[in-house]
Amino acid sequence: MDVSEASHQIIADLLAARTGQHLSESRRWRVNSALSGIFRELGISNVDQLVCLLAMPPASLGGRDLAQDVVEALLNNETYFFRDKPTFDQLPADILPELAGRRRQSRRLSIWSAGCSTGQEVYSLAMLFADQAERWQGWSIDILGTDVSHRAIDTARSGLYSQFEVQRGLGVTQMLRHFDETSGGWQIREGARAMVRFRQHNILSAHPGRVPFDLVLCRNVLLYFDQATRSEAFARLSNAVIGDGFLMLGAGETVVGQTERFVPTSRRASFFEPLPSNIISSQRHSA
Repeated sequence: MDVSEASHQIIADLLAARTGQHLSESRRWRVNSALSGIFRELGISNVDQLVCLLAMPPASLGGRDLAQDVVEALLNNETYFFRDKPTFDQLPADILPELAGRRRQSRRLSIWSAGCSTGQEVYSLAMLFADQAERWQGWSIDILGTDVSHRAIDTARSGLYSQFEVQRGLGVTQMLRHFDETSGGWQIREGARAMVRFRQHNILSAHPGRVPFDLVLCRNVLLYFDQATRSEAFARLSNAVIGDGFLMLGAGETVVGQTERFVPTSRRASFFEPLPSNIISSQRHSA
């Protein structure tokens, strides 16, 4: 293994240790471009020099947490409002009405968007409820967005987006209904912000709720994990979804062949239901 190859492995190991993400060979091509901003800031030109600096104490770098900056730069924060719209449309058409029927006594819904990036998914959910305000009047709606990236969560909390960001997935009517144009960008209005909250969280940690959630969205996150880490993530997610709740994955993701903790729902693409633990146990003993 030459020096650069060893340096790339150190970077890959750092990403895995901090986030659980596996930097596969097919993704290593983007390392230099993703870190180019850090290279410029430090006056260096390659990953070998970066690894040398990572070995130095933070005090010698002015207290900078260079390792965290590297991890943040490598994370893929690609997202936009109402991403994968045909899949997202199943929420107001099917999933949310079904959950409303199951929670008609408590009139409470809790939703977790795991790996929410800069918040567009969370605010998309909030807009669904805001657009049906009469239907959900008297309900307590709590939407939690989490991400491993501190920077992404800071952006999500601000609720402030550029013209380009706010146009991705939103029509003009939605923009004007839910956002105010300011000198700094487009600011989400209080109606949607009131039901959301954000926190930094690693999906491989215990779920961030006091009790399980009615609906968990974990879209396009698990595909960055290797098989062992993905299994661990599914174990965490199974504890996060209440027994009659739903897990929503990305349009190209599935539980089939990945975990025994969830099963596909009938008729609903990308939605899965938790399998009771006693059934999981009996399946293991009969295998």
